[in-house]
Amino acid sequence: MDIAEQTINLFGESDEEVEAEEESNKKNNYTNGDGEEEEQQDKEPQSSSSPSSSSSSSGHSSGSSSTSSSSNRSSSSNNNSEEDNDVRPSSHSNRTYNYNDEGNSHYSENEDEAAEENDERGDLFGSDNDDYVKTPAASPHPIPVLPPLRNTNNQPRGGFGRGRWQNDRGRGLLPRPGSYQQRQNYGYGNNFYNGHRDERFVSELKFSKSEETLARKSIAFQEPCELACYSRVEGGDVYFDDRGLRLFKRLITEDIGSDLNEGFNTFIPKKELGSDGFGDLLAAIRNKNIPLQNMHFVTYRNNLNKIMATAYMRHEPWEMGVHKRNGVVYLDVHKLPERPQNELDKRRCYWGYSFEALATEDPTRADGEGIHHVDANVEYCAVIKTKLGAHRILMGAEMDCCDSTDEGRRFYVELKTSRELDYHTEERYEREKLLKFWIQSFLAGVPYIVIGYRDDAGLLVRTERLRTKDITHRVKMKNYWQGGVCLAFADEVLCWLYGTVKENEDYVLQFAPPFSRLELLQAHSCPDVIKQHVEQL
Repeated sequence: MDIAEQTINLFGESDEEVEAEEESNKKNNYTNGDGEEEEQQDKEPQSSSSPSSSSSSSGHSSGSSSTSSSSNRSSSSNNNSEEDNDVRPSSHSNRTYNYNDEGNSHYSENEDEAAEENDERGDLFGSDNDDYVKTPAASPHPIPVLPPLRNTNNQPRGGFGRGRWQNDRGRGLLPRPGSYQQRQNYGYGNNFYNGHRDERFVSELKFSKSEETLARKSIAFQEPCELACYSRVEGGDVYFDDRGLRLFKRLITEDIGSDLNEGFNTFIPKKELGSDGFGDLLAAIRNKNIPLQNMHFVTYRNNLNKIMATAYMRHEPWEMGVHKRNGVVYLDVHKLPERPQNELDKRRCYWGYSFEALATEDPTRADGEGIHHVDANVEYCAVIKTKLGAHRILMGAEMDCCDSTDEGRRFYVELKTSRELDYHTEERYEREKLLKFWIQSFLAGVPYIVIGYRDDAGLLVRTERLRTKDITHRVKMKNYWQGGVCLAFADEVLCWLYGTVKENEDYVLQFAPPFSRLELLQAHSCPDVIKQHVEQL
């Protein structure tokens, strides 16, 4: 070969090698054109469905950058030749081929459709709710169970309340260990008193209504009207007139400084007449022929005082007899036993009678003469008709004295004594004593109350005249008690009492510890004065 005809390759390659490379490049261009189209079609669904394949291909591409161009060309030519033989006949098959830079390949059948079906089955709410799909149907945590509610402070009626040896299953088989006596009050306070009831128990009235509830009730009270009277003189004789009524001394202020102890040695205390005193009231009713067909209650005022005062004063026990005859309920006075009085107690009781004698006119006592010969059995009693709510009441009320207006109209005056007030005793005086003063005067229609204040030695310090209607205004601003609440409470008691007692039955109405209810007990007999009264009607 001629040297001129030879062409030298700058890179050290011969002409034959250059021609062989050009022929191989032509073939590669032909085959790579189809291959690139197929790779683009394959990579588009692959990028959306299988991110793992894209990551693996990128990893391999970094490694393939170190291979030589000559080996890459040779491998690509060999692969392309094999692709021409293998891929073209299977162009209509369901297999998809993915190539990487190193010539490795992998395939999947219907990979796109399978991925879509798996997405649809796995997640019902979208691809953004993967955490919900991964949540198991059964929680590994146990269901919390709250302990049973047990309130041992408010046991049901008849329960055994608190206690170390008490439980919810009732009384135990074995007695309480030790030499301790069984508790009588199960629980604490009046609301938990579940002691054994009296065998005579008939009914009870619990104090369930509050002061606010009773204050909303408007109870009508009819103005008292006097129908009859009677007087008891020295010796115990009874006359159906007003000879025992005393006249109020208007110049009582002149006696300030008097010693109320005068006449204590000759004092005649009051005798307990019991039911015989109630017989005098019934005799006065028969003497005036007062009809009882429309009456609901016949009683002394003292019984109504107890009922009305119980609306606020829940610490003083009392009881009374209840007897229903011909539709009329007779309330008899029962006096509870009292503790023995010492010398000071007797003197304090006498100071009240002494002030009554000092504040009334006495024709037998000369001016400036001291008090002497005080008899507590001498009294004057008025028979008064009134109406509280729906109940007509006929009651007897003892009157201390009377006065008259300029026109000659007579009215009664109530006389009371009290210890001189100070900063510590004023509140209790207005809460308790003024309440009793108001109830006693209001029920009988007494317009005025004269109070004599004394010291601890029994000396009269000062006097005060109160109008009955002004007492409620005096305590209203201090919110101590309300007269309307007393009337509403008394109406509740009378309605319950009249509707519970039966004809020709005898009972005892009592207010006793724990002072949370009124109890009606069965009585075994009726006083003879009531039997005789019913027979004489």
